[in-house]
Amino acid sequence: MPTLKKLTLLHSNDMHGDFLAEQINRKLVGGVSLLSGYISQVRSQEKNVIYAVAGDMFRGSVIDSDYKGFSTIDIMNMLAPDVVTIGNHEADYGLAHMLFLEKCAKFPIINANLHIKNTGARLFTPCKIIELDGMKILFIGIITEEILAQAKKDASISAFINVEEAAQEVEKICDGYHSIDIDFTVLLTHIGIEEDKKLAALLNPACGVDVIIGGHSHTVMEQPLEINNILIAQAGTGTDYIGRFDIDVNTDTNSTASWSWSLVPIDDQSCPRDEAIENLISGYKEATDQKYNRLVTRFARQLTHPRRNQETELGNLFCDLLTDSLGLDIMLLGSGSIRVASMGPLVTLGQLQEGFSFNENIYLLKLTGAQLRRALLYLLRDEMFNGTTEFYQLPGHLRLVYSRGGHQFKKLSFKGEEVKDEQIFTIGLQTYHFMNAESFFGLKKEEIAALQNPRVIALSDFQVAEEYLASHQNLDARVDGRITICD
Repeated sequence: MPTLKKLTLLHSNDMHGDFLAEQINRKLVGGVSLLSGYISQVRSQEKNVIYAVAGDMFRGSVIDSDYKGFSTIDIMNMLAPDVVTIGNHEADYGLAHMLFLEKCAKFPIINANLHIKNTGARLFTPCKIIELDGMKILFIGIITEEILAQAKKDASISAFINVEEAAQEVEKICDGYHSIDIDFTVLLTHIGIEEDKKLAALLNPACGVDVIIGGHSHTVMEQPLEINNILIAQAGTGTDYIGRFDIDVNTDTNSTASWSWSLVPIDDQSCPRDEAIENLISGYKEATDQKYNRLVTRFARQLTHPRRNQETELGNLFCDLLTDSLGLDIMLLGSGSIRVASMGPLVTLGQLQEGFSFNENIYLLKLTGAQLRRALLYLLRDEMFNGTTEFYQLPGHLRLVYSRGGHQFKKLSFKGEEVKDEQIFTIGLQTYHFMNAESFFGLKKEEIAALQNPRVIALSDFQVAEEYLASHQNLDARVDGRITICD
């Protein structure tokens, strides 16, 4: 008879500072207190429990941003995950600060492929072996260049690996542990569901990878995917859900004998509260409330941003106000800069900070009409439609009609006139998007600098937005056909 041992693997991803429960349909939903209560409840009921987090603990709330992530580490220390990997937003406050926060963490943070350019030294421990009930479970942390693009601001950090090289890195680490009797192997990734699928397909079965716990794409799943005999799961975003695997591990063959998975709702009807964590969060909330509860503006109505890869009301509002305030022809606003699905009609400083939180410089560059057309065509490549690339909100006087089937514009106009190749446009880009213009727009640095060397024209997109909104009341914005996609 094979030796079977049960492993319960709980997992979160993209928590984004979602610390507080919300009242929805007469019940409290989400929040770290109820999440902690559920994890503690499972730990008391099951013998072998591991809780893992697949990146992006940071951003999304003023409690996080006002303390530059220290509050998040403090709260996560009480939540006590067994193992965590980094996501792209862990680098938002700078790589040096990220390493400082890693030292503040009382839980292991792993990453196998972030390293210093000159020496090749890794910045984090690449993997973690957790021993439970005689089992050895290996966790490996992976992120790729396309996701951790924020770190390109730091010239001392190397260009990171792509998904093909990630597979090689995983295989190298697994080879290094073959002399140890590893019973179960988990990849903690923050690369998005589509890249997880590619990674699983590339891995040699001899590596023995059993599960990929992913993040970044905020994917809500009914059941895990299975590719190349590897299970792939995510748990949406925030703290409204937690993923749960119940696995029978065959420790004789180091394989999965059977498994079940569920996306477990976190609410006060099924999860007990953790009062100690509530008290800690309350202290941070009281401090931030005093600073952030002042009213900035009032919109004419609630404005929405339901999806990143489409034109939205909030996207139009922020893009127009940045274009007008800075005297640009075109602000290309990263759609992911808007972190909420809706805002208003009353907008406090805290709500504005949570909804438009990155505080980025804005660069001015000049592009020809031909370069602009090529950049926008690159933006609208097929990957954009499944949400795996960046998307941009456009100002009102730029209009495009794009044929997805023909991969071409039926119309690209500026102030009612078709864009001409020889026209010159002043373009605004946030730092993150300027630093990654080749990845996001297909434009090399030399091309961007051909007409004029780019320069910073605003130190903070957030401050520009706050100043504009404070002096303009009852603003409205509609989806008005700036971006039209057809067959």
